[in-house]
Amino acid sequence: MRLLIVGAGSTGGWLGVRLVEAGADVTFLTRPARAAQLRRDGLRLSSPFGDATLQPKVVVASEIDAPYDAVILTVKGFQLDAAIDDIAAAVGPETMILTVLNGMRHVDALARRFPTSNLVGCLLKVSTLIEDDGRIVQLSTLQELVYGELDGTPSPRILAFDAAVKPAAIGARLSDAIRREMWEKWVLLASLGAITCLMRGSIGEIEACAGGAEFELAVLEEVLAVVRAVGVPPSEAFVAAARVQLTAKGSPFASSMFRDLERGRPVEVDAIIGDLLARGTGAGIATPLLSAANVHLQVYRARLAPGSTAP
Repeated sequence: MRLLIVGAGSTGGWLGVRLVEAGADVTFLTRPARAAQLRRDGLRLSSPFGDATLQPKVVVASEIDAPYDAVILTVKGFQLDAAIDDIAAAVGPETMILTVLNGMRHVDALARRFPTSNLVGCLLKVSTLIEDDGRIVQLSTLQELVYGELDGTPSPRILAFDAAVKPAAIGARLSDAIRREMWEKWVLLASLGAITCLMRGSIGEIEACAGGAEFELAVLEEVLAVVRAVGVPPSEAFVAAARVQLTAKGSPFASSMFRDLERGRPVEVDAIIGDLLARGTGAGIATPLLSAANVHLQVYRARLAPGSTAP
């Protein structure tokens, strides 16, 4: 099975390294500058499960000359529109398009460009970052790639994909309820992002403050109210686990948005918080804490904009 991973950043690079190590046929689609860096330095990963360096197969959009069996989008939400244009030549009638993007807005965007028959549900749980020199670092032992047909059926193509990725050390798992699991991941990411970015600290640091745990739970309840109204409601087991995870004493848990914010990098505020906020507003649900986090991150993003005179 020919796999095209779109993006070789912290997420796509980690995923690709582990798949290649397991013998998968992987090509990376990247921008020219990243392609040149990879061809020169290789793809480097530091991980609790072992470090690796490999010379990956790399293409830029103009070099794609045939469809792939599966296209895996690993770009950030603000890079999605450009990525959709870039993958056009890689998508044929039988191509599966899987995305590990956060939120659910990417599903609608892909459905506007490609037949819904191309779309496959997918989510990834891993904590990684990319250093300025291009090296990828896995920050914890959490790793799970979950995928499935959006209607839950065990189709021949998803079973073939499952067989292709299962040998890799990525926690691969086939799901018959992938829509619900994607919404559950959004619940956790939106809550974690709003909590840690608004308070500028980890879950444990915030919990240790007077009123910190109450604040963390209040953000979670706002997010849950929106998802229950406009999405696929999470399971009670998930909600119980989220309450524990988001109030754990001494926890270093923080969102990737918070790590990007601390490093002065662009953040996925629109896909993770802005879109959820808009859906909640449309449903008439009050979300003052989500609104505050959204404004906070919009101000941060405006300061990153070229030509900004903000301090």
